[in-house]
Amino acid sequence: MRAEYDFSKAERGKFYRPMDQGYTVHVTKKDGTVEVNHYTLAEGTVLLAPDVAEYFPDSESVNEALRSLIQLVGKVPAKKYKQSKTAAYQVAERR
Repeated sequence: MRAEYDFSKAERGKFYRPMDQGYTVHVTKKDGTVEVNHYTLAEGTVLLAPDVAEYFPDSESVNEALRSLIQLVGKVPAKKYKQSKTAAYQVAERR
């Protein structure tokens, strides 16, 4: 960085917005009119968190990892939880 750049009043993440909310872009044309376009993610688009994305260089590697996980899940037996049988409580005594 050059010495003349002053970031002392910079605000981290000032323009950050989650991509899944979409973006509105305003384009001012030479004739003074403004074209407004709103962009959203296509249906079926999946966003990876940055810490996850660093392990996957492309979409094929993500798909391969998920297919492996799907195969593993199919081989693992489901846990059976024991349900405790509660004794029926008698509300009132018979006379």
